[in-house]
Amino acid sequence: MSIEPITGRYLSVEIAGAPRRIYFEEAGQGRPVLCLHTAGADTRQWRHLMNDAEITAHHRLIAFDMPWHGKSLPPEGFETQEYLLTTEAYIETVLAVVAGLGLERPILAGCSMGGRIALQLAALHPEQFSGFIAIEASDFQPAWYDIDWFHRPDAHGGEMGAALVSANISPYAPNAERWNTLWMFMQSGPGVFRGDLSFYTRDDSLIGRLAQIDTARTPVHLLVGAYDLTCTPEDAKRTAAAIPGATVAVMDELGHFPMSEHPQGFRPFFMDALARMARASAQAA
Repeated sequence: MSIEPITGRYLSVEIAGAPRRIYFEEAGQGRPVLCLHTAGADTRQWRHLMNDAEITAHHRLIAFDMPWHGKSLPPEGFETQEYLLTTEAYIETVLAVVAGLGLERPILAGCSMGGRIALQLAALHPEQFSGFIAIEASDFQPAWYDIDWFHRPDAHGGEMGAALVSANISPYAPNAERWNTLWMFMQSGPGVFRGDLSFYTRDDSLIGRLAQIDTARTPVHLLVGAYDLTCTPEDAKRTAAAIPGATVAVMDELGHFPMSEHPQGFRPFFMDALARMARASAQAA
């Protein structure tokens, strides 16, 4: 019998002029690392790293559920609204969490749509962070699927979402973690995955901002799985090449959800990314 070191609490903030109750989990002490989940999922994707004593000995890992996701409820009146995530709302949410938790220039680590917004923040609000780990992140990925399938009366959106993302999980992923990852998508609220994908597949504003990212001020390191079909290694390398000074690593035997689908395979790449951030801070000091 054991109790995990992860603790969960709620943070009340204001976003778009309205109150939001945001669920977050944390573990460890030291340099803060704010972790962002993928589209249609939640904070549970980060649980393995948050239980890693070697990582949390020197890093305070914090992960939160975006509104509409996991334990963060939708806003009041959501039943009359269509959920469509925007770049502006996403940025405002991340910055509200940083301010609400009193984080002093944390490292931002985001995966998929979280990696996309990490690069947007690197371009637009670098002063708020000390570095960016953009996982499965690219400048823009147009949809190769019809996102409306994820919110229809004649189809189970969660199961449809899980079916889509199953092709993005590496064949090397342990079977238990493959299904744990898919379960999060099966549990997604009605229309939430569709609303996230609207941001991910329709907002191409990052393309024109990549060159303004100053990696001498805040380092940017991209991580991409060799088995990612949505954000391919070629996509990540193209994106890194457009950011002066950015670095990129291709992760063998990993797919689109590395921290969740194959945590042991992801661990050395994540630890290397954290070490890169530490070295950059030491050089800047």
